[in-house]
Amino acid sequence: MGAATPQDNHNARVSDRLDTSVPHPARRYNYWLGGKDNFAVDRRSGDQIAAVYPAIRTLARENRAFLQRAVRYLAADVGIRQFLDIGTGIPSADNTHEVVQAVAPDARVLYVDNDPMVLVHARALLTSSQAGATAYLDADLRDPARILAAGELHRTLDLSRPVALILVAVAHFLTDADRPYDVVARLVDALPSGSYLVVSHVTTDLMSAEIVDLWTAEVVAGRMKQDAVARSRAEFARFFAGLDLVEPGIVPVTEWRAEVPESERSPLTEASIYGAVARKP
Repeated sequence: MGAATPQDNHNARVSDRLDTSVPHPARRYNYWLGGKDNFAVDRRSGDQIAAVYPAIRTLARENRAFLQRAVRYLAADVGIRQFLDIGTGIPSADNTHEVVQAVAPDARVLYVDNDPMVLVHARALLTSSQAGATAYLDADLRDPARILAAGELHRTLDLSRPVALILVAVAHFLTDADRPYDVVARLVDALPSGSYLVVSHVTTDLMSAEIVDLWTAEVVAGRMKQDAVARSRAEFARFFAGLDLVEPGIVPVTEWRAEVPESERSPLTEASIYGAVARKP
């Protein structure tokens, strides 16, 4: 038999980490967006959530649209040329680097995620304009020190110049025990003045009381596992302590610099997720 190739070793490492018996948020999100990179366990989990909150697919689409509007604004209107996108997820249409490099071909993007399926698809994320750069780091948001020390980060981004830190639909997977505000502050503290923070986060604030009660009952009964922590507007606002919010401030994602008339937007009850962008003074 021939010697194992680097690609063989890479695939073996991914296979060793890939647990198809436990749903993963990145694969479940991929399922809600109509993707194919998910397993039966992810689809079951996604369907359980959809049975309680039927608008979950709308929420996923609106959250994705918020990401694209936010990074386009930062590249086109603010002039940001460096992006640190943590919680990347499985590649879909109009990823961060595609959106920002369409505006600024010299933009540089580092993607970070801890899902082996995202690692498998990393090559799709590493396409870049010749003037810019993209890279992928296999790491966990819960370990900001590792992210900040990684060679991939320092080869891709210059932390002496402004960076946009993107935490879209990922901070809600940090429990209180994970010290979410400390984690985000650690990352923001490492960035220079003029950097930006983009966050979206699920909430029950915009859901009907009936759905909140049903959700709680399903979790308490053990019929549904809750791996995301819904936080109130006040709790969400704590992520931006010491930063200057960009207009329109903290709003449902459908209302952040919306590009369609209000009459054509998804109802707030169908996209119960806050979004905001803020600048580091």
